Amino acid sequence: MASKDEIRDEKRRLRRKVAKHKGPAAWQEAAKRLPLFPPARGGLQLLRRRVFGSYSPTNWEMSPFFLNAKLRMLRWRQSLPFALDRESPLLFREWSDEPMSEDAFSMLGPPEEAPVVEPDLLIVPLVAFDRRGGRIGQGGGTYDRTITNLRSRKRVFVIGLAYACQEAEEIPLEPHDQRLDAIVTETEYIAVS
Repeated sequence: MASKDEIRDEKRRLRRKVAKHKGPAAWQEAAKRLPLFPPARGGLQLLRRRVFGSYSPTNWEMSPFFLNAKLRMLRWRQSLPFALDRESPLLFREWSDEPMSEDAFSMLGPPEEAPVVEPDLLIVPLVAFDRRGGRIGQGGGTYDRTITNLRSRKRVFVIGLAYACQEAEEIPLEPHDQRLDAIVTETEYIAVS
């Protein structure tokens, strides 16, 4: 089995190539693939408060723009991550198009005065995934810490958003790695059983 670093290097190259050629068309197709009631682990119908967490894409990540718009049209409240420091789990602050400010990673997120919320649905970026819900991120463990923190307090449905080319046969998981509940690509919705 390939190492995480080998998979990460290969999938970053593929992601960049596909993002340059497919870009917004792939983002739209991915949004169409998200069912309103995904079947994995009870699906979104069990989520009552209807707050979703998303992200601002970097490094050729698939943009959740159209997915965010779809959920907002369905009256979901949107939140975005905000890092207080490089070691803590991310906070999610409610966001509805107001100006953003930089966090500890120099990423743009909601301003400090925005209310902190806990998402019921979390859309996460990734570098690689497998059909068992394995995920490789940028390598810092931020989303693993964040998902662990959220899951310790409530039920949260975690969806990885990626280009189909980012699929790997098998992701080597470590004890701290958190599995995805589903993956959405421009070609399909993958429910993890």
